[in-house]
Amino acid sequence: MPRRVVLAAPRSFCAGVERAIEIVERLLRIRSGPVYVRKQIVHNSHVVADLESRGAVFVEEIDEVPMGATAVFSAHGVSPAVRSAAEHRRLDVVDATCPLVTKVHVEARRFAARGDTVVLIGHADHEEVEGTLGEAPGSTVLVETPEDVARIEVADPERVSYLTQTTLAVDETREVIEALRARFPALRGPGSEDICYATTNRQNAVAAAAGDADVVLVVGSDNSSNSVRLTELARRLGTPAYLIDSADDIDPAWVTHAAVIAVSAGASAPPSLVDEVIEALARLGPVTVEEHSVATEDVHFALPRKVRYP
Repeated sequence: MPRRVVLAAPRSFCAGVERAIEIVERLLRIRSGPVYVRKQIVHNSHVVADLESRGAVFVEEIDEVPMGATAVFSAHGVSPAVRSAAEHRRLDVVDATCPLVTKVHVEARRFAARGDTVVLIGHADHEEVEGTLGEAPGSTVLVETPEDVARIEVADPERVSYLTQTTLAVDETREVIEALRARFPALRGPGSEDICYATTNRQNAVAAAAGDADVVLVVGSDNSSNSVRLTELARRLGTPAYLIDSADDIDPAWVTHAAVIAVSAGASAPPSLVDEVIEALARLGPVTVEEHSVATEDVHFALPRKVRYP
């Protein structure tokens, strides 16, 4: 049957992801030895596989990197303990941490230094959260849901501040903040939202596109927080939604009776994967493609000095 494909925009790569990938690509060109990357540079299996094919070596921990070698910290950031371990091994470190994640780290140190208990809203075991918790481990507590707020203990209810992971669902995070304000009226937060512009824009785009769609397809790997949040958001709005790593994951049964298919992609998913999804849908029948944009992104982050060309 003829179908209409609505592309939610913005989608795919954000400035922080583009910066992190370019850092590794440039190092592979200008360094003679192996380039090691701690964790996945961004949470997308296709990006990692592509960089591996060009010579990047991905490791889980710093102690897997040979003494004195080149090491890249991923876009999600690391804790001070990881930085110390890299210094101990005399590694030539190039930091690909997204500047918006670095902002949260700076806030964590500042809030803890003024004597606050810092409540970090985020998902346990996510690399970004692990790095932020490591900035002030003695002063920071993690919460994921409004229910968690009732269980936390603080030294002084008048000195509580909050931070958030940059890739959370905006509406769900708002509920947690409201619970925190209800329990701690003197609660203080960051000067500007920690959930990044790219996460917010992609969620707004999916929300706008999902209303008229019969199904939503979100391109992204299953360990990508912002991709998972897009899928969950569409479902909360009442539209069936599926997270797919590539066009190969599309089940024709999902779209057999769909006249309108909304397509988005997480901030770590390459734009080429969206093109492949459209091609796959076209093989199932005639499609017309239109773009629904809610924002224009023109953010650019400077590269570290070590990888800037002369």
